[in-house]
Amino acid sequence: MPLLIVVGQGYVGLPLAMRAARAGYSVVGYDTDAGRVERLVQGDSYVGDVPSEDLRYALDSGRYVATSSESEIGDFDYAVITVPTPLKEGVPDLSYIEAAAEMLASKLRRGATVVLESTTYPGTTTELLVPVLERGSGLVAGRDFQVGYSPERIDPGNRTWKLENTPKVVSGIDGSSLEAVQNFYRDLVAETVPVRRTQEAELVKLVENTFRHVNIALVNEIAMFAADLDIDIWEALDAASTKPFGFMRFDPGPGAGGHCLPVDPSYLSWRVKRRVGETFRFVELANDINKHMPHYVVRRLMLSLNRFGKPVKGSRILLLGLAYKPNTGDVRESPAMVVAERLLILGAEVRYADPYVENATVPSPLRKVELTAEEVGSADMVVVLTDHDAFDWRLVEDNARLVFDTRRRLRGDRVEIL
Repeated sequence: MPLLIVVGQGYVGLPLAMRAARAGYSVVGYDTDAGRVERLVQGDSYVGDVPSEDLRYALDSGRYVATSSESEIGDFDYAVITVPTPLKEGVPDLSYIEAAAEMLASKLRRGATVVLESTTYPGTTTELLVPVLERGSGLVAGRDFQVGYSPERIDPGNRTWKLENTPKVVSGIDGSSLEAVQNFYRDLVAETVPVRRTQEAELVKLVENTFRHVNIALVNEIAMFAADLDIDIWEALDAASTKPFGFMRFDPGPGAGGHCLPVDPSYLSWRVKRRVGETFRFVELANDINKHMPHYVVRRLMLSLNRFGKPVKGSRILLLGLAYKPNTGDVRESPAMVVAERLLILGAEVRYADPYVENATVPSPLRKVELTAEEVGSADMVVVLTDHDAFDWRLVEDNARLVFDTRRRLRGDRVEIL
């Protein structure tokens, strides 16, 4: 069995490791977080798209092991890097990629293939990854080993599009690398989409998420103006969506969250500014609008409470959902967390219900409660921030005194919609 090393066992790396194990690869899942690794070893999955029973099956099969020790990683046939690429003060932080490359370089042998999946700016594979691998191994990329880039397209919580049925963009630093990368992913997914160079493949993910980021910002700004004009943005969107061409629907909400939308477009903006010396105005404007949305939500719910003679300070407010998207527990860059923090600063008594999120901190701990008729009825306001399918929406409609709904899941005289 070919040996695959997956560096990073998060929402991208763990599903990839599971899929490869099922496809017949011997997989080592490496992560520097010893706590994560301990959970994996015990068969306890922390990634929503990987049920614990699937993890235990992979462990029992002997085709998957998890480790946080570099000494347990030997010569490999393939390695895929799926580490975080955060922004630090607006500047891309590629230290995790560099550390992963240094670790793999010490294990690299002739004939192996290394693929980067972490989201980054165009040029990272050839300008950072390849030099680190060559320097640490003494080998030459393209001649002695293959290198490629394949943007991850994982959509946490998506019940239709999974790793195996989502087309996979693949690339290599040369022809032999592209062939090796494409052959590897053909074992894992139904369709591969080759592109000419790694730079184009790196741009793919940034284009996809910048497109979403800009369009979400557009509809969020329209929603704010529509409210000022006393126009129902949701009814307008419903009608616009009947057009069979030239329109793609995006819904407004409390802001954009997750690792991708608030971060990826800024990678592209930073690269353009540094290499071309120009400002990527669409991205800068979208960042400003989407970052402002949680504050707009707080202002709207303050006005709603005021109409009923209730100040925010001292009011009991129940937040439905803290995750950045439905049916996941991911709170990275979640606008709901910003809403919670603002309400706490304003003196509200804030509680939250979210079946996927545990021990939320903003930085003060938030009190988690179950979604019950009593809890809903005791709140001065219920705020819908994440529309998990698991929520009993009828219970909320029947028992809430006042609702501010940013997702248009509820109806009734006591419901105000974003």
